[in-house]
Parts: sequence; C-alpha cells; structure tokens
Amino acid sequence: MEPSSRHGYPRPQLRRDHWQSLNGSWRFCFDNEARHVGPADITEWPLEIVVPYPPESQASGIGDRGFHQVCWYQREFELTPADDRVILHFGAVDYAARVWVNGELVVTHEGGHTPFRADITQALRPDGKQVVTVRADDDPHDLTKPRGKQDWQPEPHSIWYPRTTGIWQTVWLERVSPIHIDKIRWTPKLEGFALGLEARVAGDSGGDTSLELELWHGEQLLARDRYRVVDGEVDRFVVLSDPGIDDFRNELLWSPERPTLLEAKLRLWRGGRMIDEVHSYTALRSANVSRDRFMLNGRPYVLRMVLDQGYWPDTLLAAPDDDALRRDVELAKAMGFNGVRKHQKIEDPRYLYWADKLGLVVWEEMPSAYRFTRTAIKRIVREWTEAMDRDYSHPCVIVWVPFNESWGVPELPAVKAHRHAVEALYHLTKTLDQTRAVIGNDGWESSATDIIGIHDYDSNLDHIRQRYGPEVEPEKLFDRRRPGGRVLTLDGYPHRGQPIMLTEFGGISFQARAEQGVKKIWGYTEIGDEETFARTYEQLLETVIFTALFSGFCYTQFADTFQEANGLLYADRTPKIPLERVRQVTSQSRTYIPGGV
Repeated sequence: MEPSSRHGYPRPQLRRDHWQSLNGSWRFCFDNEARHVGPADITEWPLEIVVPYPPESQASGIGDRGFHQVCWYQREFELTPADDRVILHFGAVDYAARVWVNGELVVTHEGGHTPFRADITQALRPDGKQVVTVRADDDPHDLTKPRGKQDWQPEPHSIWYPRTTGIWQTVWLERVSPIHIDKIRWTPKLEGFALGLEARVAGDSGGDTSLELELWHGEQLLARDRYRVVDGEVDRFVVLSDPGIDDFRNELLWSPERPTLLEAKLRLWRGGRMIDEVHSYTALRSANVSRDRFMLNGRPYVLRMVLDQGYWPDTLLAAPDDDALRRDVELAKAMGFNGVRKHQKIEDPRYLYWADKLGLVVWEEMPSAYRFTRTAIKRIVREWTEAMDRDYSHPCVIVWVPFNESWGVPELPAVKAHRHAVEALYHLTKTLDQTRAVIGNDGWESSATDIIGIHDYDSNLDHIRQRYGPEVEPEKLFDRRRPGGRVLTLDGYPHRGQPIMLTEFGGISFQARAEQGVKKIWGYTEIGDEETFARTYEQLLETVIFTALFSGFCYTQFADTFQEANGLLYADRTPKIPLERVRQVTSQSRTYIPGGV
C-alpha cells in the first residue's frame, strides 16, 4: 500500500514504509432523527463528502452548519487479504463513532479529539472489494462532552466558533505482521544523558523474539542494541556517551533554537528473521519548573508564546493539508515566538511533528466541557488520558493544561467537587507523566499547579504596570487582584514560589478588510488602523517582557478566528503588519528573569 495523502504520515513517531490513505470522496448522509442502526438500514446516500473535512466546512463539499446529531459515511476500497493483519485507523471523529467493515461492526470509540483503530482482518472479503461505513454521533447541544470552542448556538458568538462533526483527521490503513511493534514511547532523562524506550509488541511474541534499535544523530550512530521481548514488552534506558562540556552537549539537545532530533529505526526479529520494521524519532531535552523559573534543558528559559486555536476558514478544525500545519509553525517562529499554547484543541499529530522538527514548544490543553456532571468528568478523564498517551513522546510538548478559566468547573471557590476535579486531573496528569509541568486550571482560581497562569486583557499599560510592577509583592497580588473578576488563587493554595506567567493578554481586534462570512467582528480592544495596531502591540509586549514578575507570556492570538479578529494574522494567515516588525518586539529579552540571572 502506497501513501496517497496530502496530509502526511498520520502517526509520525511510528512510521512504516507502506500505508494507504482513505481520505477523499465518501458517500454521506445526515440522520437527524437517529433512525438508522446499521449500514443495512441506509437505502440512499444523497450526498458526497471530502474526508477529512467536516460537513460544516466548505472544503467538505457540503458546508452545512445546521444542527445534526448523527451523520453516516461510506466508501469502497480495494485490499486483498493475505497472511498479515490489516489495521484501520481514524485520526479523530467527533464525537462518538461506530465503524463497520463489510457490514461487520469492528470498533466503537467515544472522544472527538483522539485516535482509534481496529484490526479488520477477519472482516475482509476474499475478492478484495471492501466497504467501510462510519456512524458519527455528535449532539450539538450536549455541553457535557469535551467540545472546546465549538458553539452550541446556531451562529458563532463571542469566542465560540462553528461546530466540527464527524471525521476531521486522516483515515488510513496499514498492513502489519501478525507479530508487530504496536507502540513506542520515549522518555528523555537528561541528567543521565539517557533515553527511555518502552515498546509494546502485539501478537504471540513468546519464544525467540527480540527488538533491535538503531539510534542516529545525522550520520553518527549513537547506539545499536538488541533486547529480548518479554511478555510483549521491552523497557530499557539507552545511555548515550555524555560529552560533558556544555558546548558539545548542546549539539545533542533539543530546543526551539536548535531542534535536534535523533532518528530511530526499530526492527522486530523472530529467530533470525526480521518480521517488522518501523521508523521513529526522539530528542534529548528536559522541561520542568525550578522555584520561580521554567527550565529547559536545565537552564532558565523565558517562554514567548502565542495562543493558537487551530482553525481555518474553509476547513474549520481540520487542517487544509500538511503544508498548512508546517506553515503555522513557521509563521509563529517568524514572529519571534518560541512556543504556542494550543487553545481548546488537541492538535493534529502532524502539527506536533513540525513543531518537533522546526523547533517550537507547545502547551497542550484539553478542550473543555461546559457543564459539571459525573458524565462530563468521566469523559474528560478518558479523553485527556488518551491525548496524553498519543502525544507523550513529542519533545515539543512541555506543559499539560487540563482546565482553562474554570470552564466546566465554574464554582471552584465554593463547591468542593469542582476543586476536587481540578486537583484530581492535576495529580493524574503528574502521575502519568512525571517529566513535564502541569497547570491545573489556567487563567485564575489556581489550586494544584506548577505554574500560575494569569489571563488579563486590560490594554491600559499603566494598569498592567501597577498590577504587576516591581513595587507589587506577590502576596498582595494574589490577595487583591481580580482579572476577569476572579481570584488568582483559591483559599488554601497561596503562591508557593511557582513561576508566574501572563498566559492570555492582548486580544487587540483589528481588521482592515472584510472577511467572508463574518458579519460582526469581536475583540477585547478594537483598533481602527494598521499603525495604531502595530504601536499598541509593540508597547504592550515591551511592558510585559520587561515586567520582572513574569517568567513567560502568551499573547492572544496567532490568527483571526471567525468573528474574533484579534489575530496578528488574518484567518488565511496573511500578516496584518510586517512579520519582521512583530518579530523585533516579540523576540526582545530582558537581561534578567525572576531570581536574577
């Protein structure tokens, strides 16, 4: 099977040479009354859709943004069964999916942002003519499911945008050996100059089964090892030769300024016969908090980030193609940012691949539900742990953010269950990943957290200086300041010396041209001309950058998102002001950070 997708290899850290994309034209129908139970119930397919674009998008060929609770997809594909196994993969289907192959149910999945798969070998027809059918359930009014910025009203309002229903990431097939490498997980351990490798092997791996690893830095072979597979697992630390001196060490370390990736080739052997081969990559880097500083590779690192919502005008949450994802990373770097906060979206793995490769740190944030119920919390926990599992090995991901601005937990100061939910997700996240920082609830009402993130959209520079300037003691800041009308920390959780960052600010709305389909623009502050917009950005960034209290910042936002016209770029990624002008102010750095360096 050969690749046939403009969207790139969908699982960049476990690649095989042969795969088959099922993107493209599918039969499609809405099922607003949820009358159909299985594929045999559908006698008519009135529409065609271009996968992986959601039916609300123009690129899908449908462009219907009405309320639709259920939709169905179907297409044929050619594949002749052999002695191997055939795996059908879905990058993401919003919200719940049921999948049939040749009328046989092969998998169900709930969670609109995470991948799932099915071994469809037993469902294949011997003549090679196969049919796959998908039912997607996505109640547009359900506020207990993690939905991020998808609006529940007929028209996008305020900071919420058009819905995304059904398939919105690549659908693809791969053929694998009956015994094959099923999963890889990398954990850098910088203090030991080592890389942790966890590999899981599917199938009967008993007997003489071993895993061979080659690790390369460019043309230099760093390691070649072979490990016995025991109970379907290999767990090892690969210790590299530590050059000792920082100048030489830095050549192997990953950072936005020097995004060094280590290429890996893994071969699975049964006796003297190779039965599987995959390609991967990893990196040596550490990302943690020490007192009031964020640390990258053991050194204080000031985060200069931009909030990125990952929407496009014609494709919504789905990326137009792989080039669009790469371009977004390049644009963020061109504007002087060293990181992005992916806001209310678990982004396509291809974006993380380009951030790994080109050098951009990423804060990964769970899309919010908007009602507090037991069902909502169960859904968040399940989908969040799946997202963490998918993205754990990406070196660009440096911070996990389970909650944003108390969305879904609106009574944190008063209701213990809401506080317990945030604290539980914080501790669960730390349990599943001990190598990264975690922000329990970004914006305000902090409790369990490694970083205190503050959201403050006041555009008055004097107010910013008065709130966060050198004369303000942190204790008074947390006792008295109420950005957004919310306390910054909850009772019982005083500031314990964690880094303080301004993780949302700006929101300057400027639009010099009419955007198609946008009737009225929205923003926190509206500016009428390009030069005033540029000067306002420059003055605001200079104020924040030279405020010693902050260990980092995240400006709102990367690009216009429908009616929210506060991007540095238009929705089509055209710059509103020259990129170099943005870069000059964004990339400024003060000569010290909190604690003094």
